[in-house]
Amino acid sequence: MPVTRSADGTRIHYVTYGPSDGEPLLLIHGLGTDHLGWILQRPALAGDFRCIAVDNRGSGQSDKPIAAYRLEDIAADALAVLDAENVDSAHIVGASMGGVVAQIIAVTHPERVRSLVLSCTACQMGAWRSELLEEWIERAPILGMRRFMTENLNWLIGPRSMRRLWPIANFIGLMAARSPVHGLVNQLKAILAVDEALAAELSNISAPTLVIVGSQDILTPVADSEMIASTIPGAELAVIRGAAHGLMFDHARTFNKTLRTFLDRQVEDYHELADLVG
Repeated sequence: MPVTRSADGTRIHYVTYGPSDGEPLLLIHGLGTDHLGWILQRPALAGDFRCIAVDNRGSGQSDKPIAAYRLEDIAADALAVLDAENVDSAHIVGASMGGVVAQIIAVTHPERVRSLVLSCTACQMGAWRSELLEEWIERAPILGMRRFMTENLNWLIGPRSMRRLWPIANFIGLMAARSPVHGLVNQLKAILAVDEALAAELSNISAPTLVIVGSQDILTPVADSEMIASTIPGAELAVIRGAAHGLMFDHARTFNKTLRTFLDRQVEDYHELADLVG
């Protein structure tokens, strides 16, 4: 599996799948999750897109520095992966924490973004969410990764889906157990350290943008996505009924259809524009 190093020497692991000449698609997942978090999207994407799924620093098979880092560092890691794959620009999909990372990339390196999909994410912390993440920072070392993740499934899966998807809890716990607690804690601290000025910068994003959220998401509620969509010029908002924060797996079929519909349209528009400019 391919690896590269970020500017500060951090080793970043990622996986690629799909046709090598396909439209480049960068996938950035969220807190404590690695490339396996996109496993239910792979069948919907791998036939046409050159998919590049990153293990964020602190999770998966990437390095897990003891020292603190920022989401800006994770954004730089993702760009280092694109550089390693000789990709000048890509369609970028970010979920939860990965959605914030994708926002940072779109604001600071707009030339690298062909289109943008922001799923179950936010652009501001808010007092209640900051308090929750501070509590997680305290609880995670006590519980351990696997128990912490499984005991907090209610933040990922809505009550209507919990019984149906309960078996997936073991998978989530096993995936989380691949990383040490300090990796999760450092990611949490990086989220808490995000500059609140990011929200004001979203109005400068020019890439076509889709914001997706589940109607039952209690970690990043619909209002967070509405704020993002209303700030980014021309952004589209899709609310998936009955889905929660983990909509990529608890409503994977609807999520995938929504994602593909948007991406297919953007690929067509991108190449039409390229032909006109060329």
